[in-house]
Amino acid sequence: MNTVEIYVNEDDDERLDAYLAEELDEVSRSYIQKLIKEKLVSVNEKHMKPSYLVKEGDLIKVNLPQPKKLEIISENIPIDIVYEDEDIVIVNKPQDMVVHPAPGNYRGTLVNALLYHIDNLSSINGIIRPGIVHRLDKDTSGILIVAKNDIAHRVLSEELKKRNIKRTYITLVHGIWSHDEGTINAPIGRHANDRKKMTVTQKNSKEAITHYKVLDRYDNYTLLEVNLETGRTHQIRVHMAYINHPVVGDPVYSKGKNEFGLQKQMLHAYKLGFTHPNTKEYMEFQIDLPQYFKEIVNSLDNKRK
Repeated sequence: MNTVEIYVNEDDDERLDAYLAEELDEVSRSYIQKLIKEKLVSVNEKHMKPSYLVKEGDLIKVNLPQPKKLEIISENIPIDIVYEDEDIVIVNKPQDMVVHPAPGNYRGTLVNALLYHIDNLSSINGIIRPGIVHRLDKDTSGILIVAKNDIAHRVLSEELKKRNIKRTYITLVHGIWSHDEGTINAPIGRHANDRKKMTVTQKNSKEAITHYKVLDRYDNYTLLEVNLETGRTHQIRVHMAYINHPVVGDPVYSKGKNEFGLQKQMLHAYKLGFTHPNTKEYMEFQIDLPQYFKEIVNSLDNKRK
């Protein structure tokens, strides 16, 4: 019997059976339903029905009687490790890198690289997501935190749930903003017709709060500093599109607008602040903008001179 633990970091209001079918590699939804019926699945030490809606902070345990052996291969992929100690690793993730493996894509991810460079990673999120406390989109560059043991992972996940981890982004968006700072408070849920997309909706959605401050204005563009109070999937991208200022280069939410011919979105996680899970010391890390981002901002700056 192999027990897999999954700590839910994000609340999508998804059914337990559907959620586990996505999380566990090569395990069908019908097989998950069979495990639930046989009481081999628990949520916070309680047995739930397949229709139970997974919530942020849930600890799901799945007992797999005949697990299919899966090995995520370590790969010598260069990664920018900003800081490392016995409990955590701070990584500067480049664009075009997926954070963790998924069915059909088990190579070239940040996890593959971490397994090569780091001796120990937490096991809470299973084989596919060792150490991963929070994620960045494939095309979002910047800083994220990785847990090296389960205690650190649990503490950091709880801090994330309590909104005590400061996550600050820089983004270039379409249009010129008339006000200097503000807050977007609009609930986000799965798109009704496209499950890979998120949208602002009142139906089956969760609170989503984004704070922003204007850093600079250009012809038809605005440079923003954005702070996340909540951490919904695609939150910044969805909120910016919702107020008709989509992120420049966003392939999903910008309606095809891409004046710079970018193959990437101009969204960078540049600052991360948190209390260390062991020492309880407040730590803050900041990562400079990628070169392509700087060049576009400089070109916009030069045009108005």
